[in-house]
Amino acid sequence: MDQPSDQIRALIELHRGLERQGPGDAVFSKHILSMIPGLPRSPRIADLGSGAGAGALVLAEWFNAPVTAVDFSRTFLGELVRRAKARGLGHLVRTVEADFGALDWPARSLDLLWSEGAAYTLTFAGALTAWRPLLAPGGVAAISELSWFMDDPPEPVREYWQNAYPAIGSESENAARGRAAGFEVLGVHRLPEQAWWANYYDPLMARMDVLRPHADSAMQAAIRETEAEMELFRAFGDAYGYAFYVLRAA
Repeated sequence: MDQPSDQIRALIELHRGLERQGPGDAVFSKHILSMIPGLPRSPRIADLGSGAGAGALVLAEWFNAPVTAVDFSRTFLGELVRRAKARGLGHLVRTVEADFGALDWPARSLDLLWSEGAAYTLTFAGALTAWRPLLAPGGVAAISELSWFMDDPPEPVREYWQNAYPAIGSESENAARGRAAGFEVLGVHRLPEQAWWANYYDPLMARMDVLRPHADSAMQAAIRETEAEMELFRAFGDAYGYAFYVLRAA
């Protein structure tokens, strides 16, 4: 794989050692899993954009089945391997360092495709198009995606996300993208508030305080951008957030 840029290296270092590299919640993930119908007893599972594996470990534990975790960062995958071993799940977790937008896996090779907070790098529509062929008939994709929660969000938050992620859509727009990509929409479920603060932003703020005194220019920029994102969510968290889209291959 290509060497990461200074910006990417700074973001990896900023998130190194944290349980999560984005908003999420294990209890909420299990709630999502409890509502997924019709999976085989031992489903073929992949977590795409796994980071350090918060989702992959939930999946391995829930199904007691192998999980393939894909991420571009060797650092995060190494953390996942150590955490899996510490929890007695090492035999169930396989890591793949790869671009999840260009996987050469056989068609119909997955029963459950899981992805938390990562699809945006391809855009939601782009991720659905790339990943749909991987699912077996009746297979399920559970993907969290940044979404508008109101039709007319305040101008400051609209301007921010139109610059940062122009492909952001409303929940109804993203559901329509799912149907257009060949999925049946089984449900749309918004992440709870603790998925943002208690599980992600609070530990991230503590990590920034550790790194700030010796931060180089790339790390200083990463910290500033992250703080701006936090303040935006503090002010406008009712206007947007992550929602899980649970989609069945039609």
